[in-house]
Amino acid sequence: MPSPNPLLQLPGMDGFRTRVEDTLLASVAAEDELMAQMGAHLIQAGGKRARPLFAICAAAIPAADAADVDALVTDDVVRGGVSVELVQAGSLLHDDVIDEADTRRGVDSVNARWGNLKAILAGDFLLAKASEIAASLGTEVAGLLAQTIGRLCEGEVHELRMVYDVDRTEASYTAAIAGKTAALFATAARVGAIVGGLPRDEIDRLTAFGQAYGMAFQVVDDVLDVIATDEELGKPAGHDIAEGVYNLPVLRALAGPTGPELRALLGRPIEGADLERARDLVRASDGVAQSIDVARGYVAEAVAALEPYGDRPAAVALRGAAEHLIVELDER
Repeated sequence: MPSPNPLLQLPGMDGFRTRVEDTLLASVAAEDELMAQMGAHLIQAGGKRARPLFAICAAAIPAADAADVDALVTDDVVRGGVSVELVQAGSLLHDDVIDEADTRRGVDSVNARWGNLKAILAGDFLLAKASEIAASLGTEVAGLLAQTIGRLCEGEVHELRMVYDVDRTEASYTAAIAGKTAALFATAARVGAIVGGLPRDEIDRLTAFGQAYGMAFQVVDDVLDVIATDEELGKPAGHDIAEGVYNLPVLRALAGPTGPELRALLGRPIEGADLERARDLVRASDGVAQSIDVARGYVAEAVAALEPYGDRPAAVALRGAAEHLIVELDER
């Protein structure tokens, strides 16, 4: 059985998670029944809610004990975290249209159930709701969220330009995941710190933590795409390889002894036996182990950013969450 995520060990976290879920569902209410149903579909499918929990931990970082934590997690902090989660959910709806995905989080994707046009509109709806919340929290938060949405789009376009390119560089990969994934974690921590009224240097420090965590998170996710099953992922395993999105384990494998055979399979859409052979070649290479080492480096950066906070409850939770990314792989 996988070990519990230390992020959930923050004092009062069960109550905070309930507040996050209630706020999420309330935020996607709509007069149109279909829009409300589509907007809530992915949210009701569940999720770890790491981004709003990051915002909560960032706001709670000054707390020395459980009582202080509870006092620092205001409704505005929760709403700030929810705004980032809504951006994540909206971007996933759009991603599923781009990828022609059939499932997400173990349920039918919105595009599979209602079609691409409605899925795009549902994603836009979630982004609009996120922006509405952010605007209510002040101009800095509103501007930050808008900038983050822009970074997500740039990261996606950067990745689309490299589809099926077996000569993709690691610099290209890093730039894409910095925009597509790390930006949201960095923004979640920054929003929590801003709304929590932290000093500017601490806002920047927690942003750096979120950025490094997000980079590690995506590298680990890309490793899992190679080594995990459909059931474990809640979506088709090997999807990135099939769609021509060559991530770090693949790029490292291409540079190793199995590279020539792997290169001969890639550069085009693949499925079935070819896809399984490509995954086998990546797993047989040093690409997975090397990618895990890269993830460890990002985790170390994230942990170092928290060093000034010592053993404060929120720092312990965030540090544990970063280290848990590697623990999840070691437990496999």
